[in-house]
Amino acid sequence: MNRLLIVSNRLPVTIQKKNEKIYFKQSVGGLATGLGSFYKSFNSKWIGWCGITSEKIGLEEKENIETKLEKEFSSYPVFLSKRNIESYYSNFCNKTLWPLLHGFTQYATYERASWKVYKKVNEIFANSVLEIAEPEDMVWVHDYHLMLLPSLLRKKYPNVAVGFFLHTPFPSPDVFRLLPWREEILRCLLEADLLGFHTYSYVQNFLITVRRLLSLNHTLGKIIVGNRLAKADSFPIGIDYQLFANAETKPKVQASIKKMSRRLGTTKKILSIDRLDYTKGVLHRLKGYDLFLHSYPEYKGKVTLVLVAVPSRTKVQHYQTLKKKVDELVGKINGDHGKVGWTPIQYMYHSLPFHSLLALYRISNVAMVTPLADGMNLIAKEYIATK
Repeated sequence: MNRLLIVSNRLPVTIQKKNEKIYFKQSVGGLATGLGSFYKSFNSKWIGWCGITSEKIGLEEKENIETKLEKEFSSYPVFLSKRNIESYYSNFCNKTLWPLLHGFTQYATYERASWKVYKKVNEIFANSVLEIAEPEDMVWVHDYHLMLLPSLLRKKYPNVAVGFFLHTPFPSPDVFRLLPWREEILRCLLEADLLGFHTYSYVQNFLITVRRLLSLNHTLGKIIVGNRLAKADSFPIGIDYQLFANAETKPKVQASIKKMSRRLGTTKKILSIDRLDYTKGVLHRLKGYDLFLHSYPEYKGKVTLVLVAVPSRTKVQHYQTLKKKVDELVGKINGDHGKVGWTPIQYMYHSLPFHSLLALYRISNVAMVTPLADGMNLIAKEYIATK
C-alpha cells in the first residue's frame, strides 16, 4: 500500500534527555501544528532529526528511540552529530538561507565549509529516507533545510513521487542570485514533481529565477526538466480550525483565561506573540505602540500590550542584538508611560503551553501581527479561529 513519507528538519515530537532518561512529548507550533492532524489521517511516516546530538545518546538509546517513535508517533529519527548541527543548521540554514530567503541580505553569510556540511546532512537525510522508502511511496520534503533532497532521492528511485514545500518566502531573482550555490540548489529542487509555495508571488519569483539562472521556461507553472515535468504552484497552509474554535470548552483553557484575566486586569489587551526574529517586525510594533501612547495620552491606563517573545536561535549574534534592543525599548516605553497600577507592556520572553496561548487569544481584543517578511503567518489565522 502506498505511503506518504513526510521529511522535515525536526520531528513533530520533542525528545529530551534528562538525568539519563529519554522523554517524548508532542511538539506545538510551526510545522508540527500545521501538518500534525493531516499526516495522522494518512498511511504516513514522519522522518526528521530526533533533537538530540549523536554524542549524547548510546546505541541502545538510539534503538529505544526508534522503537518508541515507530510505535507511538509513526515517525523515524535521523541522528546528527553536534558538528553537523552547528554547521548545517546554525550556520548555513540560519545564517545563509534564512536571511537570504526573507530578503535580509545584509545578515547573510556565505561559508564554503558550511555549504559542504549542508550537502552532507542532506545526504544523511536521504539515506534515512531510503532505509524505509519503497518505490511506490510518495515523499513530501519540507523547507529550506532540505533543498537538495529531491535530487538525492530521485537518483535512487527515478520514478518516485516527490513533493517539496517551502515554508519561507522565495525572494526575487536579484536576491537569490547572491547565493554562490544558487544553480545547484535550483536544479535539485526541480527534481521534485511538485513544488509548493505559500503565495502566488513566491511562485512567480521562483519561476522567474529558474528562467533567468537556468534558462528554463515554464507554461502555467510547468517546467520541462530533461524528460520530466516539474510544476510549481501556490498552496497556502492552514490550521486545524476546530482545535482553536473549540478551545474555550477545555478545562485547562478556562482556568488559564481566569488566571490571565486577573493578572492583566480590565484594560483592553493588544496581543503580540512571535518568535523573537528580525523578520517579525517586533521592534517596529513596539515603536508604533510608543507613538500611539504619545499621540493619544488619553488611552494610558486603558490599554495593555501583551508582548510574548519566544526565544529563537539564541546563539546567533543578530538575535542576541535584537533581544537586547527589545529589552531596552520595552523598559523605555514602560518607564516613559507607566504609572502606579498600570504597566504599558506586559513582556514575556519564553514559550507558552498550548492552553495558555489559547487563553491569551480569547481574552485579547486585538492581535498585532506585523511581519516584515513571512512565509504564511498562522498567528493571525489562529487568533481569528478562537473568536
